[in-house]
Amino acid sequence: MQLLLAAVVVLPLLGAVAALLPAPPGLKGRGPDQAVLRHGVTVTGVVLAAAVALAVGFDHDHPARMQATTDISWIQALGIRIHLGIDGISLPLLVMTALLTFLCALYSYFHLPAGPSPKAFVALLLVLEAGTLATFAVLDLVLFFLAFEMVLIPMYFLIARWGGAQRTYAAWKFILYTLLGSVVMLLGLLLVGLKSGTFDMVALATDNGPNSQLSHTVQLLAVLAIGIGLAVKAPMWPLHSWLPDAHTAAPTVGSVLLAGVLLKMGTYGFVRIALPIAPDGMHTFAPYLAAFAAVGIVYGSLACLALARRGAKGDLKRLIAYSSVGHMGFVLLGIATMTPTGVNGALFANIAHGLITGLLFFLVGALKDRYGTTDLDQLAGRTGAALYGRAPRFGGLLAFGAIASLGLPGLAGFWGEMLAMFGAFEPAAGLSRPAFLTFMALAGLGTLLTAAYLLIVVRRVCMGGKEPAEDGGAEALGTAGPEEHGATRTAPVIPDLARYEYAAWSPLAVLTVLAGLWPAALLGLTDPAVQQLLGGGK
Repeated sequence: MQLLLAAVVVLPLLGAVAALLPAPPGLKGRGPDQAVLRHGVTVTGVVLAAAVALAVGFDHDHPARMQATTDISWIQALGIRIHLGIDGISLPLLVMTALLTFLCALYSYFHLPAGPSPKAFVALLLVLEAGTLATFAVLDLVLFFLAFEMVLIPMYFLIARWGGAQRTYAAWKFILYTLLGSVVMLLGLLLVGLKSGTFDMVALATDNGPNSQLSHTVQLLAVLAIGIGLAVKAPMWPLHSWLPDAHTAAPTVGSVLLAGVLLKMGTYGFVRIALPIAPDGMHTFAPYLAAFAAVGIVYGSLACLALARRGAKGDLKRLIAYSSVGHMGFVLLGIATMTPTGVNGALFANIAHGLITGLLFFLVGALKDRYGTTDLDQLAGRTGAALYGRAPRFGGLLAFGAIASLGLPGLAGFWGEMLAMFGAFEPAAGLSRPAFLTFMALAGLGTLLTAAYLLIVVRRVCMGGKEPAEDGGAEALGTAGPEEHGATRTAPVIPDLARYEYAAWSPLAVLTVLAGLWPAALLGLTDPAVQQLLGGGK
């Protein structure tokens, strides 16, 4: 188990280096480009197999105990150790990261985004995977920070070199926001380590009682500093503005990994660091975190409604990006309740959002490849997509993703949101229940608004139909259009799902159904670990 966890973290880095080397004779296939793409699929597939083996070998009877641990002194003078381990909180995130990266590599093998060298693309994808996997596996604050920052450079280049319109602006905005947040977070992590005398996350989580080395003031400063850095990555309103631009400009696989994995690093940090290490500081800031989360839920839904309305020329990728602000608001609300119910809901919502939004970004990216745009007005016009009639399997899967995202009971999106609101109904002792009831009501309003905009999207994109021109042209005025002069407008042919798309997207749809029908499989892992975490390691 120790070797498996080490391999999961290290193999992507070794694979990234190998991707930049010339392909051995006999393995080039039809050319060097195909060879390096095949290499990406192979490495991510091996990492996924190792992650699944970890999950199989995991002691499910004791999910609260750190397993597959490695603890080696690294920088002895500073007390920094290479400390790895997984429990019921980190294992699902580790497996989901490995799965999404493998599916992205598989999709890219058949549909590589336009850009520079495929070698660089595969190497960056593998470095990104290594950083995200390490974030969920390390148990040292300094290593956590290094892994947390490791993902920034590959994601920056994926957006800046393989992205779409305004990619340079979006890439710079992404890295500046996250770097500024990370600088503040580093100060908080150093404060915790220096005041407590250790950077070990397990030791800090079990020494947070009355005899803790961290005073109330230190905990307040630590939670404020660390929380800002994590909130930027989450992203929490109003620190979210980098996200829509990054998603809109990123290539399809970049959007999938950004939504499915990178956002989870911020919320995971709240659960792994802020809650157990500085509970007093977290208790003080919890109402403010909950308030920002509730506002983010409503704000994200209203922004999506504005983009979905007719004539707004809303971008479908941008709409899904704003929906992530709302969905991650439920995660932050669950964490802010500081209850087992709320935190379990937050962890469940993390996984559900990764599966569902990853699927949606795959679908929207493929729709753009087929139609040439993600502008909703064009997709919904008389020559628009109308997927139910032109590509019924594609349309059905898009409708499935939308329904799962709005939280339909029986699918994965339902349980996390419901448990987060249940946690807000009865928050931890000492937190204002009337305030959290208000936040719960706002979250409930957000679910209604979410259903509204997603159903509008499904109706417009999947059903299509005639929509009036917004530019005051011939159709809007009722004057003669091209059709009346013999130039009949025909809709483009949209191919239905290809085999490689079935292979890349079916696992996400299947897991969305399984998690919705059998939530105990995930909650059985997280609940004992959460109970121990909130109980001070007991």
